[in-house]
Amino acid sequence: MQSFIHYFLHFGFPIILAYLFFRENWKRVALILLTTMLVDIDHLFANPIFDSNRCSFGFHIFHTYYATGVYILLLFLKRPYNIIGLGLLLHMVTDFIDCLFMYNACSSCLESAPAKGLLKSISNLLF
Repeated sequence: MQSFIHYFLHFGFPIILAYLFFRENWKRVALILLTTMLVDIDHLFANPIFDSNRCSFGFHIFHTYYATGVYILLLFLKRPYNIIGLGLLLHMVTDFIDCLFMYNACSSCLESAPAKGLLKSISNLLF
């Protein structure tokens, strides 16, 4: 279920958002939102590149709190930058939700996660 939710939020949800809120240009907006998936290029700089027990939020350079702050600032710029910011923020929220799933399934997996404190706080609020 975690994988389905993760990939739906990365690929399906942006298309639905584009259609619901940007109906006149929904295909273009959907393409921009999906293109923000390229933010995952920072996974190539990690060793190992893929680790199923690693929380990417806070770990990879484009998934940090600072980067997320920049993505929030993009929301206040003109199109297409605000749409790019929206896509990047959706990506961060999706990865954070994935980390919450991981944290609740295996709390020891996140002992060294940079976002451990935030994950613990949010998890305590929700569960």
